[in-house]
Amino acid sequence: MDETDRRDGRSQDEGPQGGAGKVDGSTWDCLANWTQAERDYWFMGPFDGGMPGMVRRIRRILDVSQRGLAAILGVSQSVVARWETGRTSPRVSVVERLLRLARLRVTVHDEEGQDVGPMRADGARTQGGSRYPAHVDLRATGWAIPRRLRAMTSVEAFSWRDRSRRMGDPAVRYRLSPYWKRIERQLYGTPDDHPALHQLVAEVRYLDERREVRCRRPAA
Repeated sequence: MDETDRRDGRSQDEGPQGGAGKVDGSTWDCLANWTQAERDYWFMGPFDGGMPGMVRRIRRILDVSQRGLAAILGVSQSVVARWETGRTSPRVSVVERLLRLARLRVTVHDEEGQDVGPMRADGARTQGGSRYPAHVDLRATGWAIPRRLRAMTSVEAFSWRDRSRRMGDPAVRYRLSPYWKRIERQLYGTPDDHPALHQLVAEVRYLDERREVRCRRPAA
């Protein structure tokens, strides 16, 4: 068997799929090195080029060579070549830069064809400034009061509550238990995202207004 009839341990009799599933044409190096069976399979295309094909598409949009794209990105030409042959893939940050250069935008869809976007960047954060866990549902239950004072009706507790009201600092709660989280979602629905801080503040102010209305309502 000639060396040209071998490719990655496959013989020409095995065909382009090599008995192991569909061949990813984007990983082939050079047409001159293909077997006749691989050429026949390739010309049955077109096939989805995946990330290697997308890099080539962006190069075509920008009308630059591999060396030219490498100069724009500050990498070597061999790095771009490896992207286009599927040996490696560009990092997400590099992909985002490539899309911006080509004035392209990626959209994500679910199985029903609905657009799926990222979680909002201005979602509410903890007192320490970190984000809440992405899989939990946030609920504002009142104004923030230290844990040691929550069960008390002291002057200090009321002072903390008034201070939080002035500063717009709501008390945010969430469930980690799958059982209780499922119960709350049955009662209140499943929110699409974490609310922003101003939305939580508005929710607590609404709860205050309802509480005041109930207090002013005359007893029957």
